[in-house]
Amino acid sequence: MTERYSDEFNIPVLAGGASPLHGYRGDDDAPTPELPLGVTIAISREAGARGATIAKRAGEKLGWEVYSQDMLKYGAQSAPLRQDVLEKLPPGAIGWIDEQVQRLLEQPNLSHNPNIVDLARLVLALGAQGNVILLGRGAGFLLPRRSTLHVRLVAPLHDRIAYMSQWLRLTEEEAADQVRKRDHRRTDFLATHFHRKPNDVHFYDMILNTSMFGEDRSADLIAAAAKAKMSAIVGME
Repeated sequence: MTERYSDEFNIPVLAGGASPLHGYRGDDDAPTPELPLGVTIAISREAGARGATIAKRAGEKLGWEVYSQDMLKYGAQSAPLRQDVLEKLPPGAIGWIDEQVQRLLEQPNLSHNPNIVDLARLVLALGAQGNVILLGRGAGFLLPRRSTLHVRLVAPLHDRIAYMSQWLRLTEEEAADQVRKRDHRRTDFLATHFHRKPNDVHFYDMILNTSMFGEDRSADLIAAAAKAKMSAIVGME
């Protein structure tokens, strides 16, 4: 298997790994590539743990696209957008996505809610290409563990409240209420549609205290872990 490497972190990228979401369809006579084409980073986070900023920084360091919670939510509700993503994937991707969706639906944990099935298809389509960062929406519970770096970002409550207060220009009491409500919504989403608890540490490959490491160092650690994950995959081929 041929490898190339990305940016300062020496992330191995499988041959043909140029982002298919930007138009790669593969040669008609080329063999069907093994999917996924690269690693996906799925980030779960506590409210106020600076997940969006850290995801963006990690994406910049790696040269990878970042899909926010809002982007994933919108994409799951937009059939034309999902179709556009699917049409730009390499040969064999549609069959692989169908197989993965069927695998998920056969498990007792995933909701059969049509919106969640559409979300699963979108997340799997993005995961098929790899070299992307997905923030929230339970992405780490939808993607295959072998090719996914599942990260949980946490921070002490008082730091999360302070950050939320500064970010949204709220009083400390208002910020504390925002943290509580956002944590509750995310916990309820996972419990309802995935039958998972976000604080179960065994679901994650990496748990980072972002108050201890800060935004930039947290992004460095995530990028380095992605390198290790891809190296492990390449070593098994």
